[in-house]
Amino acid sequence: AADHITVLDQALAQIPDAHRHGTDILVRTDSAGSAKAFLTHLRALRDNGLHLRFSVGYAVTAPVRRAIRALPEQVWHPALDADGTLRESAEVAELTGMVDLNGYPAGTRIIVRRERPHPGAQLSLFDSDEGLRHQVFLTDTPYSGGGSAQFLEVRHRGHATVEDHIRCGKNTGFGRFPSRLFSVNAAWLELSLAAIDLLAWTRVLLLDGELATAEPKKLRYRILHVAARLTRGGRRLHLRIAATWPWRHQLAAAFHRLAVLPRPAN
Repeated sequence: AADHITVLDQALAQIPDAHRHGTDILVRTDSAGSAKAFLTHLRALRDNGLHLRFSVGYAVTAPVRRAIRALPEQVWHPALDADGTLRESAEVAELTGMVDLNGYPAGTRIIVRRERPHPGAQLSLFDSDEGLRHQVFLTDTPYSGGGSAQFLEVRHRGHATVEDHIRCGKNTGFGRFPSRLFSVNAAWLELSLAAIDLLAWTRVLLLDGELATAEPKKLRYRILHVAARLTRGGRRLHLRIAATWPWRHQLAAAFHRLAVLPRPAN
């Protein structure tokens, strides 16, 4: 909980005051973020004026398994995909009131999704016995605020993008460390994290279309490793991109967008 609190506070501190206060902020984590102390801290921040809500994974414990087995079939509702269409072979139900959440912030809800496992999915003994994969999460978004179980489950599932970013991070340097010396690897890690940040802001500010969502391998092939020359003329620096490079226009547009970005204030 202490580590989660530190990371959350540091993340919030990076948001400008004008956006940190008065803007709805959702805090999503996996089940490690379901610690009572962390969620209590989050609720305290909300009481101090930040518009925070949480959506955190929750372990499928014995009480949760008993509650799932006690649910009547009619309370299960079809799960949705991000575009609002029905998700095949997946259903959602609410367990609030069936599992003891004593010690959690007031208004905490518990929701479960069950789904036919895809090939190769890692299943618990409970899932294997039931023939379905179960995932549970906690949230304090009220039903009255548009928080139906189906919507909240789709919203929470978006947290899976974190795993994608970790995988991309491993492809950007911190998947392999170059030395047996801790200090060298520490410097390598800082450089890798800086590279990840630079790629993230490049996609957001400079690229569009397919490249705006491209992963590091694709960006390296299409944008970063392009054949080009730097030349000087007329007191200006010129980037000469190979005329046959398929993504030369996207790269040129990125440089133009970079040039017109406002300089950060001191």
